[in-house]
Amino acid sequence: MVPLQHLRMRFWSTRENSRNSWPRSSGAHSALDVVQDAMLKLARNYASRPSGEWRPLFYRILENGIRDLQRRRTVRKRFMAWLPGPKDDPDSEAQDPLENVADAAPAIPEALMQGQAMQQLEVSLRALPARQREAFMLRNFEGLDVAETATAMGCSEGSVKTHYSRAVHTLREQLGEVW
Repeated sequence: MVPLQHLRMRFWSTRENSRNSWPRSSGAHSALDVVQDAMLKLARNYASRPSGEWRPLFYRILENGIRDLQRRRTVRKRFMAWLPGPKDDPDSEAQDPLENVADAAPAIPEALMQGQAMQQLEVSLRALPARQREAFMLRNFEGLDVAETATAMGCSEGSVKTHYSRAVHTLREQLGEVW
């Protein structure tokens, strides 16, 4: 049995994993929760497996966790839409008054341009079909090779190559001069 600390050191890059799960999980806190749950499931269920299998297994568990979160939110939104709440009452105390305060820091043109470019990339990534987005993010942001990506996605290597190629072509068309 491999110690939990070894698994944690091997995979627990919260910043990297949560950044990649953030666009699909709607928020930093939710993304961190999904990553932590995926890590715990990997440690509990697959610690006895060879370390070479951990990375694809982790991303498969992570993707399933994100899907579960999205399904729960969809059901919750359908149910909560019928209940009264802060959305109906603008004077509700549940709203944070600091959300409407303007930031006093001056905008730096370079940071603004970079922020806009990242925002455009996120929008373009969200517009991709789910399998293309998954292949693109696993290959580029996580650095998985084709075989590891295929294992994480549960498909053939040829499918990974096809999804990745289509994602790259679509992003090049949409982002053009921005990237």
